[in-house]
Amino acid sequence: MSFLFQPARVLKSHVVTALLAVMAAMPLSGEASILRIAVQHRVGDAPLMLDSLRYANGAGETFSVTRLSYLISGLALRRADGSWFEVADSTAWMNAATHRVTTRFEGIIPDQYQALRFRVGLDKTANASDPAQRAPDHPLNPNLNGLHWSWQGGYIFMALEGMWRRGNDQPKGFALHLARDPFLTEVTIEKRIDLRKDAEELLILDVAAIFSGAKKISFEKDGTTTHSKDGDPLAVAMRDNLSKAWSIRADVIAPTVIEAVKPRPKPLYMPAKLTPYRFEMAAYFPMPDLPPDNPLLEERVALGDKLFHDNALSLDGTVSCSSCHVTAAALSDPRRFSIGIRAQSGNRNGMAIFNMAWKREFFWDGRAPSLRAQTLMPIQDPREMGETPDGVVAKLRASKDYAGAFERAFGSPEITSEKIGLALENFVLTLTSFDSKFDRSQRGVEKLTADEERGFLLFMTEREPRLGSMGADCFHCHGGALFTDHQFRNNGLAIDEADLGRAKVTKAAIDRGAFATPSLRNVALTAPYMHDGRFATLEEVIDHYSEGVKRTDTLDPNLAKHPDGGLHLSADDKRCLVAFLRTLSDGKFASQKP
Repeated sequence: MSFLFQPARVLKSHVVTALLAVMAAMPLSGEASILRIAVQHRVGDAPLMLDSLRYANGAGETFSVTRLSYLISGLALRRADGSWFEVADSTAWMNAATHRVTTRFEGIIPDQYQALRFRVGLDKTANASDPAQRAPDHPLNPNLNGLHWSWQGGYIFMALEGMWRRGNDQPKGFALHLARDPFLTEVTIEKRIDLRKDAEELLILDVAAIFSGAKKISFEKDGTTTHSKDGDPLAVAMRDNLSKAWSIRADVIAPTVIEAVKPRPKPLYMPAKLTPYRFEMAAYFPMPDLPPDNPLLEERVALGDKLFHDNALSLDGTVSCSSCHVTAAALSDPRRFSIGIRAQSGNRNGMAIFNMAWKREFFWDGRAPSLRAQTLMPIQDPREMGETPDGVVAKLRASKDYAGAFERAFGSPEITSEKIGLALENFVLTLTSFDSKFDRSQRGVEKLTADEERGFLLFMTEREPRLGSMGADCFHCHGGALFTDHQFRNNGLAIDEADLGRAKVTKAAIDRGAFATPSLRNVALTAPYMHDGRFATLEEVIDHYSEGVKRTDTLDPNLAKHPDGGLHLSADDKRCLVAFLRTLSDGKFASQKP
């Protein structure tokens, strides 16, 4: 496998003001129509449900779907004379798990069209484009869609994952990733579409047809994983079946596509005199979706920094945010469980909080929907800081140190819990990490050792024995410049009924035992590991994925596709993986180690 290494280039700085001013759609000139499309995912005649083993393929196997995520592009409409009208900027990302199933295409010449054509995937130019240049809300931003293939380059066109079994056998996983130029899939649907005015259409994607089309797919016989290598018959079958799995059916009522355009939030509490904070990141990081109502300001960051390190935020004045997010431990907690007021112990390890600008849900279970909400929760948790918002506000108002700082940050000396959350959010957003030995090797200013290079190769290579590929498969969950996809997964630990992880938030059985995927940046500094800190060393972590994976109904398919126990890596493989992981430590944290 060849990897797309970045050429040597200096780290670029992205200034917030420029980031916020990136995109405004050009107004359309002349008369044009809008085509709104909704996609309904079905299995035969039934809507697709992302849960239990309930569907059957043509090979007599039962399967479930836990992930269906894909890109469509190249929308075109056929005129009565047979020519095609190509719709500009017609790329969209669809994701079943988050119900992202609608899109709109603008600038269409009003006419009566006879057919619709699109592609699942991207053309060569778009597929080879630099993902770091995409705006935060662009469908090709990898931090949004999770479909970029990281250091190898290119996008996954469709990710279809789930569990399967034959008869009453123990469930196993499958992960079908259609990608690469030969597997760009064209779909044409004969359908009269009147676009002399705005219109809506409902596309049907029959997932069963992907397995049971002209080329029937059996997990047992054909394989449970594909990464679309040249000549892979499983990828060929998936592509050919997918091209025929779409329809526009008159017997299915299309829901009205309601597109409520949300106004862009206005900045909150802006002081008359301010200093924009210069937000810096690696040139190959995806654009983050920074909060438009809380722009990064030097004055606000400074206030957040002060609050982060102040014990006054806790009830008895013994604990600050920095007590559980230690700089020398890359802003994680080096203790197995975080300790709060009155020496109370929690039941989870304190996560590292660098690169939070790219994260969408917070805590191990994702219960906080924003960073500003997350920053206030530990203050109120009786096992952590045990204080009330009113109590913190009263303390800060009584202090001589804060009125001026709040005025500089928010234009008024008034102190409120909302402003405390905004200041802490501002500060934490600036805690970035992008300068490790690995990053320097990517820039051409440092070189990895032979063991580190081999560990990187193992890390980024799929384990597909059917095709002779025997990598460590780490990149599925920890790929990309951030070394995480921010998803929630059951990673093979025995399920603890006392802490079900993500399921406690979603109430969904499929999320039992699922926890946030942490970044592996600085992983050599953030021991102990896992949500409960059960592993003390990187060697123990790799041993878990090699021999210790527990097979349960909610085990992530990318682990469940492997043999019982895990990857069964050699001792040399393990050693090289550890060597590579140690190259991900950022010097600004590592230098703090005693």
